[in-house]
Amino acid sequence: MDAKTVRIRGRVQGVGYRDWMVAEAHRLGVQGWVRNRSDGSVEALVSGDAAAVSALLTACRKGPPLAWVEQIDEDFAEPPAEPGFRRVAGR
Repeated sequence: MDAKTVRIRGRVQGVGYRDWMVAEAHRLGVQGWVRNRSDGSVEALVSGDAAAVSALLTACRKGPPLAWVEQIDEDFAEPPAEPGFRRVAGR
């Protein structure tokens, strides 16, 4: 089991990034959440099989068609308390 917090910077708000990430996480069986940050970045907690987490983070480097990802920062984290992957309120 692998768990990470990620911060995605670039043009990632207003382009469907969170909805795209929820769909990708469900497809890959990854648990966690995603939210917008007040600084224009997107933050997420991703957890699951190491290969699935890696696949999601690789996909996040490109994002949906209208996104432009400039940078992704990753840190190790504790797995989420709740199952599934969802959007949560921004911060």
